[in-house]
Amino acid sequence: MTHASLPPSDWVRRWTPLIPREGTVLDLACGRGRHLRWLASCGLSVLGVDRDEAALSEAAAWGSTLQAELEQGPWPLTGRTFAGVVVTHYLWRPTWAHLLDCLAPGGVLIYETFSRQHAHIGKPSRDDFLLRPGELIERCAGLRVVAYEDGFLPHPDRFVQRIVAVREKSPDASTMRYPLSLE
Repeated sequence: MTHASLPPSDWVRRWTPLIPREGTVLDLACGRGRHLRWLASCGLSVLGVDRDEAALSEAAAWGSTLQAELEQGPWPLTGRTFAGVVVTHYLWRPTWAHLLDCLAPGGVLIYETFSRQHAHIGKPSRDDFLLRPGELIERCAGLRVVAYEDGFLPHPDRFVQRIVAVREKSPDASTMRYPLSLE
């Protein structure tokens, strides 16, 4: 089975309903667009970003795409925010601050990738591409964590960490009530 024919991640499918319907969902390192296809089928507007032009030509069938070298060039989405951000099987730590900055208030991050234990059973096996124990929790410290898992998944066998986290909306000052006095 090729990556292009894989179904969307169970984790992404499970948590897609949390993504606000207004706005666009970013699929970072989208490859051939298996998650773009899923998200678009749920009625969401999508943007897939990847460096592989051939893969993006397939992904474009389900939404907008942007070719960008995430690991060498400047962050291609400066100033943009998204209702959701989906990342699977990809880790490039220098982009984390940018990734979190582009999550709109109320936006949902759905992230799943390989953990350090995966090196014992296959590729990727370099620490640069594997999460340290608890790393996703640490990186999402400013967000409200809805779900987190760290463990083994079969078919195909892999060790992963995965998280769903929400950037809380700021309270609307016009609806907040304050006491007239503190007595």
